[in-house]
Amino acid sequence: MTAVWEPAFAGDTAAALERGSGRSHPLPVRRWRASDNEDTELVSTIAGWCRGPTVDLGCGPGRVVESLLRHGVPALGVDSAPSAVALTRARGGAAILRDVFAPLPGEGRWSYALLLDGNIGIGGDPHRLIERAARLVARHGSLLVEVDTRIRGIDRHSARLHTESSVSEWFPWCQVGPDAVDGLAWAAHRRVRRTVTVGGRRCVELAP
Repeated sequence: MTAVWEPAFAGDTAAALERGSGRSHPLPVRRWRASDNEDTELVSTIAGWCRGPTVDLGCGPGRVVESLLRHGVPALGVDSAPSAVALTRARGGAAILRDVFAPLPGEGRWSYALLLDGNIGIGGDPHRLIERAARLVARHGSLLVEVDTRIRGIDRHSARLHTESSVSEWFPWCQVGPDAVDGLAWAAHRRVRRTVTVGGRRCVELAP
């Protein structure tokens, strides 16, 4: 999946995720590359929860890493799209070009691992991804996960990215509803500590 998201960060301002069923929905590329007021409130809240070194899995253009730094939190962005890594660094953040399932710096020592902006869908298997994120944090570390309030349970499907200039190959993806959070927490030997909802977007902290 290294090149899948590259067009969305490399300059195309319109992108959509198409499901295997034929349905598609637009992606908030402008929000990822900038920040609107609603997004600033949610991202600032999440950054305020982080009290130690944080790794942002699927960091995109780096607005969350930037917010963490403004809150005085050491942070590292991880993304498989070169443009995303370059944009994060341009904001003054640290970022590496890496698949989230590949070896990463500081494994087992991070205080927080983030899966925001639908990134719980990476790989199409949220239990595997949550277990991977749990291995990145320290024994008392937390996972901060955004869930999709529009669905119930776990919706696994194939997807591909459409932009103004390209169409990707199909890849496994999923969406996770709020009612599936307890099961994900259990898989990571954690529980839901707190939840925040802003403008219909919901994030949960999974803590030991």
